Amino acid sequence: MGTRKLIYTTNAIESVNSAYKKLNRQRSAFPNPTSLLKSLYLSTMQVTKKWTQAIRNWGSVYSEFCIMYEGRMPE
Repeated sequence: MGTRKLIYTTNAIESVNSAYKKLNRQRSAFPNPTSLLKSLYLSTMQVTKKWTQAIRNWGSVYSEFCIMYEGRMPE
């Protein structure tokens, strides 16, 4: 159960996509490609600041991952 909950509740890709959509709604035209890349970079940095929360039950989830993906998880 812990593994499934971890996957469904920590959807980082959706978080980044949401930040990009918000940026696009606020400003849909950029003067040059560099300004677009800078805006995307700054938006990404803002989103990743929120990713510092510890994962609940990480020990048991890690154990399940080690069993499911034998040899792929770091020791």
